[in-house]
Amino acid sequence: MTDMTQNLGAPTEGYRGTIAGNAAGISYRQLDYWARTELVAPTVQNATGSGSQRLYSFRDILMLKLVKRLLDTGISLQQIRIAVDQLRSAGVDDLTGTTLMSDGASVYLCTSSDQVIDLVNRGQGVFGIAVGAVLREVETTLIEFDAAPAVSTLDELAAKRASRAS
Repeated sequence: MTDMTQNLGAPTEGYRGTIAGNAAGISYRQLDYWARTELVAPTVQNATGSGSQRLYSFRDILMLKLVKRLLDTGISLQQIRIAVDQLRSAGVDDLTGTTLMSDGASVYLCTSSDQVIDLVNRGQGVFGIAVGAVLREVETTLIEFDAAPAVSTLDELAAKRASRAS
């Protein structure tokens, strides 16, 4: 099993939009919207016009999955944008030990157990998302996609053209 977390900071390999969306649990339409509004834009290759495709890094897919989790809990898109900016500015090593905490109105980036305890002790209802656990979930999903049998890239029309040419 390869460790996909090694290259979190330096994307050299990209995942197509359909794989990124499936791994994050979102529709392609949602993925496209988030890329166009720059909530989570692909860092390997952005679309540059008709016919071009976006390529997402492992870290991009992790961000997509985290955004999806936050949306599912009812956090506003405005607060999610703030959380995404905080995560982007955090170092790569910080991600596995990071927990996103929320009181339902704001999102807090906690990098130590003391920060988590401080939030809980405020007496407000809070919930947390362990970024390291989501990271491992995305890694497992991508490994499963890699292990899936390959699908032919030839569509019906391309297959007919190929048979005529030979």
